[in-house]
Amino acid sequence: MITEAMRRSQLWYAYQIVVSGEELNVATIHDVAKRAGVAPITVSRVVNNNGYVSEDKRQRVEAAIAELNYVPNALGPSLRTKRTQTLALVISDITNPFWTTVVRGVEDAANKQGYHIIIGNTDESPEKEAEYLVFLRKKQVDGFLLVPAVSNSLDLLQRFNVPTVVLDRRIPVGTGDNVRCDSLAGASALTKHLLDLGHRRIAVITGRQAHSTAVDRVEGFRQALAQFGLNPADSSVYWGEFSRQSGYELAQQALRAEPRPTAIFAANNFIAIGAVHALREAGVRIPEQMSVVAFDDLPPAMMIDPFLTVAAQPAYEMGKQAAELLLSRLTGGSSQAYQEIVLPVEIILRKSSGQAPNL
Repeated sequence: MITEAMRRSQLWYAYQIVVSGEELNVATIHDVAKRAGVAPITVSRVVNNNGYVSEDKRQRVEAAIAELNYVPNALGPSLRTKRTQTLALVISDITNPFWTTVVRGVEDAANKQGYHIIIGNTDESPEKEAEYLVFLRKKQVDGFLLVPAVSNSLDLLQRFNVPTVVLDRRIPVGTGDNVRCDSLAGASALTKHLLDLGHRRIAVITGRQAHSTAVDRVEGFRQALAQFGLNPADSSVYWGEFSRQSGYELAQQALRAEPRPTAIFAANNFIAIGAVHALREAGVRIPEQMSVVAFDDLPPAMMIDPFLTVAAQPAYEMGKQAAELLLSRLTGGSSQAYQEIVLPVEIILRKSSGQAPNL
């Protein structure tokens, strides 16, 4: 009998191949039937545990499934027979207000066209992401809105012929539909603001090097320094996670640097909250002794004093446009070529950034 554990392990095997960059050959029900020497209907009966199958044939089918790493049931695109009016939205951190706003944009656009959404939260974990892909494909969702935990996860859904739009993360042009904000330009503008205030020792605390948003924001920082004739040092960039704890720990590292930076550029709002906590704990005054700027704004209920200077992303619009693009694909209203939508950010100046101290 095909168990839930077997279903998960088979998709996880395929997922690992995609992540490693190896070739993935997606077996079909006909491949399994040929290997087992039975009819496709027999494979279907074994997979769904529905109808009589002799023990000998059942064992041959299950052996063929294991050998071919066949992904059964709803994960096979040939078995999708109808629309469910449901979209999957797989994001990285539902506790972050940026993503809750994106969710609202997706939901409003989907509901307007009679669709509902199912949300998965990965915490940037490839393992959790794989589990959600299993669960949501079993639910026969019509399409995915995905914030990939790993760079190649889009490839898996495309090989299963599932319409997908990648959110927030940059992907190679022409490889898939993509809706994101201009991280590079926003980071450059924030850095130039600090440079105009006289700061020359700026620490960047950011997410993983595997994530394009983290990489692009560091690149925008470096480009701004270069335009001012400055040589960006690798030692001024601290890689970590897009989380409060990581922001706290990375800010502590930056404070131990010699000479100490006069400004911190936090690559997202949660990193900024953690950094401000570390600065206050160390008795560092903002902005008199250390300026702080960040990507992503905070809702009024989460505002910290001094209010942060930020590159605000249009989170609601990102979610709305991503959902509209996916729905257009599903209804045949979109062009064949993949689309890349890059939204601008808004620089909002507040009290957390000030003139560089005379050190």
